[in-house]
Amino acid sequence: MARIARSDAQAFEILLQRHQRRILNLIYRSIGDRMQAEDMAQEVFLRVWRAAEDYEPKAKFTTWVYRIAVNLCLDTLKSAHQKQSFLHPHMNSDHPDENDEILFRHGSAPSPEELLIDVEESRRILAALLNLPTNQRLAVVLKKFDGLSYDEISRIMGCSRSAVESLLVRAKRTLRDKLLPPGNETCK
Repeated sequence: MARIARSDAQAFEILLQRHQRRILNLIYRSIGDRMQAEDMAQEVFLRVWRAAEDYEPKAKFTTWVYRIAVNLCLDTLKSAHQKQSFLHPHMNSDHPDENDEILFRHGSAPSPEELLIDVEESRRILAALLNLPTNQRLAVVLKKFDGLSYDEISRIMGCSRSAVESLLVRAKRTLRDKLLPPGNETCK
């Protein structure tokens, strides 16, 4: 960040290569729209560039950049909710978008049938995630997809560790109810 503060474009490119994909995936899983997520990820790194001179490493850089991304997601979701026009057009598509990410992969190269099942399963999971309350969704994405600790999530989301634990328990219960077929309630 010190090099970026001195307008070192190469340092910024290294930072982008290290963090851009994770930030993009966090945003995409939070809002459900790939094109909007790409725009928002660019905005996150634009904010990083602009804040480089004032950056003080009080926490890990990843915590700081995740906080920027989470705040942007919260603002976007709040604005969309107020407008009541937030749609997820790819959820209704019969054909997977070439940019859609498959959330689970098989150990070996998947067959076409397995790939189709993966795409459909990924869409079901994303749809269930998008129906969670915003804070639960963000906690799940940060924990399950990004592998962050409870303490890191609490710093990023600006809440206590116990609040994060509570959000994850409620989200797990809701996701289990939405994703498990009827009659499989014993699978926990």
